[in-house]
Amino acid sequence: MLETAKTARVWDTLERSYRARIERGAAFADGKTVRRDEIVSFLEAVIEPGDRVCIEGNNQKHADFLASSLAKTSTDAIRDLHIVQSNIALPPHLDVFERGTARRLDFCYAGPQGLRMARLVGEGKIEVGAIHTYLELYSRYFCDLTPHVSFVAADAADADGNLYTGPNTEDTPAIVEATAFKSGVLIAQVNRLVDKVPRVDVPGDWVSFVVEAPKPHYIEPIFTRDPAVITEVQVLMAMMVIRGIYEKYGVTRLNHGIGFDTAAIELILPTYAQDLGLKGKICQYMSVNPCPTLIPAIESGFVESIHCAGSELGMEAYTAARSDVFFTGRDGTMRSNRIFCQLAGHYSDLFIGSTLQIDLEGNSSTATLSRITGFGGAPNFGSESRARRHGSEAWLKAGREQRLSGEMPRGRKLVVQIVETFGDGMSPTFVERLDAWELQKTFDMPLPPVMVYGDDLTHLVTEEGIANLLLCDTMEEREQAIRGVAGYTPVGMKRDREMVARLREKGAVQYADDLGVDKRFATRDLLAARSIKDLVAWSGGLYDPPSRFRNW
Repeated sequence: MLETAKTARVWDTLERSYRARIERGAAFADGKTVRRDEIVSFLEAVIEPGDRVCIEGNNQKHADFLASSLAKTSTDAIRDLHIVQSNIALPPHLDVFERGTARRLDFCYAGPQGLRMARLVGEGKIEVGAIHTYLELYSRYFCDLTPHVSFVAADAADADGNLYTGPNTEDTPAIVEATAFKSGVLIAQVNRLVDKVPRVDVPGDWVSFVVEAPKPHYIEPIFTRDPAVITEVQVLMAMMVIRGIYEKYGVTRLNHGIGFDTAAIELILPTYAQDLGLKGKICQYMSVNPCPTLIPAIESGFVESIHCAGSELGMEAYTAARSDVFFTGRDGTMRSNRIFCQLAGHYSDLFIGSTLQIDLEGNSSTATLSRITGFGGAPNFGSESRARRHGSEAWLKAGREQRLSGEMPRGRKLVVQIVETFGDGMSPTFVERLDAWELQKTFDMPLPPVMVYGDDLTHLVTEEGIANLLLCDTMEEREQAIRGVAGYTPVGMKRDREMVARLREKGAVQYADDLGVDKRFATRDLLAARSIKDLVAWSGGLYDPPSRFRNW
């Protein structure tokens, strides 16, 4: 009999590393509270070269003090970091790569820093692991991208390290769980230190250290859209969406993307949709941030419940006063959670959002030449939920329309892209070939950076009309349906008019007249609120918009 020598293995290397880091960091802290003027030395003591570091930077909330402090550390002490971060939004997020502190990056979105990121990637200063969706990156925190050290932001902490995140919880739960339960060091920057937190959002024994930042953490009001900027073209598209999609399918559970197009839909619910008798029949349950343009629909009784990925500056008092609608803690403030909101949106009946380019298969992308923006949550919201098994009117009706071979019936999630045929600078939205193909080559990506794949898309809405891709039997019909609503773009001008006419007969292409939409009423008069001031009035004074949106 052969005897196999058993090699001794140490099973607590991560735990021993954690204890050593905590011991080194304790020299710069009083208990769990790091002395703010020693934050750079503290980070140099706790973080090791080559570490995987997660910086909370999402759609709105940012651990900005910790991020800027990391950018000030010595590259002799900290180098070659692997940053895992959902949103690259602030200059310090890229400063660490410019200085050589960090080398590799896995992220989701980089809108504000997209141009600079493209330059740094081109210069070889950033190695991009992958551009993820939010859920995709969060999932990898619990798999092969688990952080060694994580920075999070919270509103308040007590001496034991209990954290109160307030309305802007966002990514915090995913980061905390992955770090704290895999022997990682969790560092929280807080706006204030208190004797007792109003609500325990993160237990103190999960938190390694806290530091009181010199000013409140940065929050970007990205979901605020001024109704004064909404155009009559957007009002027309909103009318077509309500008649041709929301009313037709009976959409009650949905997610709205960010943009003036969806804001227009929200603002004509209390007027146009009300006149159509649709209250109680559409738009009752939403997965979306507390967008100020939803206030009139909430006050009018259209929207019954909203789960939010994050909060929105100025909406804190309003959400607290509408606890029947928003998910609210015993302390009276809203609790957001980006992961759960993404999951709720994934299994909703409909997603509608905008994009920058669409090709002849319906593939869409927000990535154009020389800019790496990323995806955020749109690919999760804007994808067919193939694992869904529960039925609803909209899901089942879309499934019946879908052209599939075989006898097994299935439901279908509605995925809608709403765009004008020409974008900024009169660049055509519809193209024969996405810029994503060039970006794949330029930045050596494994695949073209597509946001929503064409086979996930069910409807396209433009000022021309609606293309219902569910009713297209062939790829040729699909192409012509897209051309049929592409307007006077080069793509639209190449339409086969006879085929588009046939597609119109079977409902795969519908124009305003086909939907019973009278263009004469597509004016700003249809908006329930035409200014930020109107939204404040609708809220009864509870909405307190940021100063940049005040013009009265």
